[in-house]
Amino acid sequence: QWQLVESGGGLVQPGGSLKLSCAAAGFTLSSYAIGWFRQAPGKEREGVSLISSTGGEGKVVIADSVRGRFTTSRDNVKNMAYLQMNNLKPEDTAVYYCAARRDFSPSWTNPDTYIYWGQGTQVTVSS
Repeated sequence: QWQLVESGGGLVQPGGSLKLSCAAAGFTLSSYAIGWFRQAPGKEREGVSLISSTGGEGKVVIADSVRGRFTTSRDNVKNMAYLQMNNLKPEDTAVYYCAARRDFSPSWTNPDTYIYWGQGTQVTVSS
């Protein structure tokens, strides 16, 4: 069974950091670009970042809302992808998802263009 599994979420104080992990099971992650999304209660799912299948220089895009605070990376040997979140703010509170797609393109913020999704991990930023 092909699946993605996120981990690393939790409760953190404003200004703190978390690193989310995305593990692939049943398929090779290196064949796919990996996106991170988040969804807060009552809001639409928002694209946070995308990294190309190889993660090479210039093949990463970060949403304006988190640029300068969030970074994404991957380790194709370990079949893993990551989202490093620094200087977290209360408005970053959401369920975070990783997702896999075939290509690296401007349509990356559209959730319908992804093939596989994880179940999500809750991130809560609160004092």
